[in-house]
Amino acid sequence: MTFIMYLALFLLVLGLVAVASNPSPYFAAFSLVVVAGVGCGVLMGYGGSFLSLILFLIYLGGMLVVFAYSVALAAEPYPEGWGNWTVLVYVVVYLVGVMLASGLFWGGWYEASWVVSDEFNELSMFRSDVGGVVVMYSAGGWVLVVGAWVLLLTLFVVLELTRGLARGTLRSV
Repeated sequence: MTFIMYLALFLLVLGLVAVASNPSPYFAAFSLVVVAGVGCGVLMGYGGSFLSLILFLIYLGGMLVVFAYSVALAAEPYPEGWGNWTVLVYVVVYLVGVMLASGLFWGGWYEASWVVSDEFNELSMFRSDVGGVVVMYSAGGWVLVVGAWVLLLTLFVVLELTRGLARGTLRSV
């Protein structure tokens, strides 16, 4: 299990480097979906299965909208991929930065601190991630309503900005 979690965390960092280093919206949006999937897998590996499922469904729906907008607005016939030299230089620079940062903090990480959230709740009737969702909806329900209104406002702002000169969102940039 530890090897799988190390592999998932490595894929998470590699996916984040792919998102940060790619100038083309096609590949960057795809990398972001992969990072969301791997991040939800890491969350599920540590005991947050319900929260991971909800986060993945919401994030995947949002990323589908972002991917549709980025594909509609990108008018590149030959987008830069991960094989181009400019993108490869960014990938190498980011990976060296991640290795240097991990070398600075390597001595403080211990495997004993990586426990599943439900490991010490033998006699509990509730899972920890479901209890967190209950608290989020009961005590923080107004934050969810405000967040929904902000997202709706953002959608209208993006639609208005990408509309152009009354030609619709599907246009040649």
